[in-house]
Amino acid sequence: MKELRMVIKDLREDNDIKQKTVAEYLGVSQQTYSNYENGHREIPIWVVLKLSRYYKVSTDYLLGADSGYLGNTNLSGKYLGDTTLHDVVYELQQLDTADRRDLLKYIQFLKHDD
Repeated sequence: MKELRMVIKDLREDNDIKQKTVAEYLGVSQQTYSNYENGHREIPIWVVLKLSRYYKVSTDYLLGADSGYLGNTNLSGKYLGDTTLHDVVYELQQLDTADRRDLLKYIQFLKHDD
């Protein structure tokens, strides 16, 4: 399981955000935020809560109890091989309503297949 400091660093890098930007959002100095990511300073609970809102992930994800984060959701970035999320969304939009419903059922089936 990843340490919280690595999770927040990965999220920041996945979203191409500078430490200074996150620090400003949190209302702390860039040095303080850097210390969180580098493990030189304990990350307060209020920071975890604010970061979960900032990145739109659960606190469970940040703390390693949930692996549901989808990664970078940049639609033009590579998603799988040479396919972008934009390509996937475009293909989904080409399906009729019944096929979309079937696809969603299949995705749910795959997610619950242990």
